[in-house]
Parts: sequence; C-alpha cells; structure tokens
Amino acid sequence: MRIAYVCGTLQKGQDGVSRVLYRTIQGTLARNFEVMAIGAALPAVADRIVPMVKVPAIPFPLQPSYLLALPGSWFVPRLEAFDPDLLHLQSPCPLGFQALNFALERQIPVVATYHTHFPSYLRYYRLERMQFLVWRLLRSFYGQVDRTFVASKARLSELQQHGIANLQYLPNGVDLDQFSPVHRSAGWRSRLGVSDQAVVLFVSRLVWEKNLLVLKDMYNILRTRRHDFRMVVIGDGPARTTLESLMPGAVFLGYQQGKSLAESYASSDIFVFPSVTETFGNVVLEAMASGLACVTVRAGPPGEIMGDGGSGLFAAPDPHDLAANVEWLLNHPDQWPVLGSGARQRAQQFLWDEVLDQLFARYAEVVEASRS
Repeated sequence: MRIAYVCGTLQKGQDGVSRVLYRTIQGTLARNFEVMAIGAALPAVADRIVPMVKVPAIPFPLQPSYLLALPGSWFVPRLEAFDPDLLHLQSPCPLGFQALNFALERQIPVVATYHTHFPSYLRYYRLERMQFLVWRLLRSFYGQVDRTFVASKARLSELQQHGIANLQYLPNGVDLDQFSPVHRSAGWRSRLGVSDQAVVLFVSRLVWEKNLLVLKDMYNILRTRRHDFRMVVIGDGPARTTLESLMPGAVFLGYQQGKSLAESYASSDIFVFPSVTETFGNVVLEAMASGLACVTVRAGPPGEIMGDGGSGLFAAPDPHDLAANVEWLLNHPDQWPVLGSGARQRAQQFLWDEVLDQLFARYAEVVEASRS
C-alpha cells in the first residue's frame, strides 16, 4: 500500500500531532508500506525518515511557530508521481484542504485524524463569536473524507452532535518500554535539588489553551500553604516567558524528548494536567505509563484515559480543586505507588502496536471499499 501523509508541520516533536504522526509512519515502515509526507515545515534532513515535500508557507498570526501553506498546486507533481492508494490528512488547514481537493478530483480514498479541538481554543483568544464559523469549516473538511479517526469518545460524540459522520474511535498508544518507572533517577532529582521534596510535574506545549492560568493559580495556592514540593514544567511555546514570571520558584526545563523526557516523568512523583481542550492527552498516558500518581480533569479525553478509578484523582478544571487534590497526595505519599501501579496497569490498554494494527486494518477497508 502507498500512503501519503499530509500535515501542516512535519517538525519532529513540535506537538502531539507530529509525535503521533511520526509513530504512525514508523509503523508503516515496519510493515513495508510505501510512504511519503507533505508539509509546510520539514524537520532536519536526518529526521526525514520518508521522502518529504515542502510547500511554501507563511507564519500563522496567532502562533508564528506554525506555518500556513500558501494556495497553489506545489505538491501535485510529486504526489501524482507517487500515485498513492490513500491520503491521510492531519488537519483542516489550508494544506489539508488542498490535499483533500486533490484526492476528491482523482477519486483517491482519503482519511483524516481529528487531532486538534479548535472550537475549544477560541475563548483563550477572545474569539468565541467565531465558533459557528469554525464548526462550519470542520463540517466542510471532515464531511468529505471517507473516514475520520477520533482518539476519544467524548470528542467523537461532540462531532456527531455537530453533524459530522463517518467517524471511527481510535485512541493513541504509548510505548511502555520508553515510558516506565525503571527510568527513575536519583541523579535527576539531585541535579534539581529535590532529593527530599515531592516533585509535581506538568508536561505540555506552553500555549494558553492548555489552561496554563489555572495551572499557575493552582501552583501559587499550594506554595502559600507549604514548601515541601517542587513544581517542574516541561515544554516550550509562546507562553513560556510569561508563565515563568507568574510561577516564581517553579523549575522550567524546556522542551524534552526521548530518554530525557522519560527520565523526567519517572523521576517525578505527582503529575497534574488541567487542560480541557484535548482530543486525547498523550502526556497523561505517558505519565501513567511512567507510574505517576496523576491529577487531571474528569470530563473529556484525559478522564477517559484514566478510567473509572485506581489510576489517579479527578478534579474540576478549577485551581482550588486541583490544589486540594494535589495537596491530598502530598499528605499521603503512601498512595503514590498505589495509584502509580494502577496507572501503569491502565496504560497497558493503550499499546501502539495494537493501535496501529487497527489503523492499518481501517486503511485496507477504506481502500477496498473505494475499489469496489
């Protein structure tokens, strides 16, 4: 099977979308599929694990680190030469619409993944009045593909309520060898000066739609009450400088990946994640696989990942409730290994090999239906 992936950014590790995409492409190569990728931003040459095509683009005004493809048929000759059996689109961005039109004109099967819940972002940029336009765009895009993969049941239900069909529930996965309690490091804790303190960890792109103001308030509530913990923030983004100024005393480690990220997870004690805009919540699953006691919101995808209990605590997306749950854990360190063990066991239900087997089986169904 020949598969073409289309994504606004192919920068390795830039966000959850690119991380999932690279894991998917690795799975295709392991199964001997032929693959190419098209994007507005490409990684370093050493990270181009398949042939990649770059299209001209300009910075996105709200987040200049992301690029928007310019109109045009820049990729058409390369894509026609590749002659794909299937296109897999990652976003309803200008490049995604251009690739969708390419597939429809040539009657090539096309699928998409619902990676980003744009309607929930609008209030963080004071653009709530544009919500009906965003839903119209989503219906126009996802309504024309043969199948859309959605990583959480909550988001799938919401899309259905807004008139989008041909949806398929398919969660993301986790690598239990990469993210594991065995990577816990006394050296990591010593370097941060937290040998005798609890480490409360937050991992994310640092953008306001991750509920960073709630995280900031939770942290400042806790630090007025006690000094036996250290807040560690991993990630980068346009909000980082401001957030650092709002969270004095917290440790900001910047962007991490690979072994350094796995070590940071496993060497922490409590994971907190207040975001309500997720389509899945990869970092929650990674923290669970690393054996951390987690505090997250019950509603939406993070709550789905944690399940009905035994793998963490649920809080409202409110700084006082989040602080109360984290403080309960700080007062009950005997519960960290109990919840961590439950979290690790729950994470075993989300294995990448099983997820990708399902994905590629759906590819085959879509291609076969198109041929017949």
